[in-house]
Amino acid sequence: MISGMDDGPKSAYELAMERLKKKDADQGVSERTLTDEQKQAIAEIRKTYGARLAQEEILFKSNTAALIDPETRRTLEDNYRRDVERLTHERDRKIEKIHGAE
Repeated sequence: MISGMDDGPKSAYELAMERLKKKDADQGVSERTLTDEQKQAIAEIRKTYGARLAQEEILFKSNTAALIDPETRRTLEDNYRRDVERLTHERDRKIEKIHGAE
């Protein structure tokens, strides 16, 4: 077997991942593994924000279920979208903070 070759053809995903790893290596980016505590903290953040996002969706659907006025509906949709973006940004920022604490 020739060095560096695996058993059989690679998927597009595997090829893309190899290219990304090579690009990271060329740029000096190293792959870091998370500690169990970091993994647990990230899982807790995802769980908490998943619940908060689900709550926002339920409230939005219940508030708009019987709405007929398009202007009121649009306002509620805008507020919902803004809340989802805010929560998603908060979640991602907290996760990135954990990744940076390695």
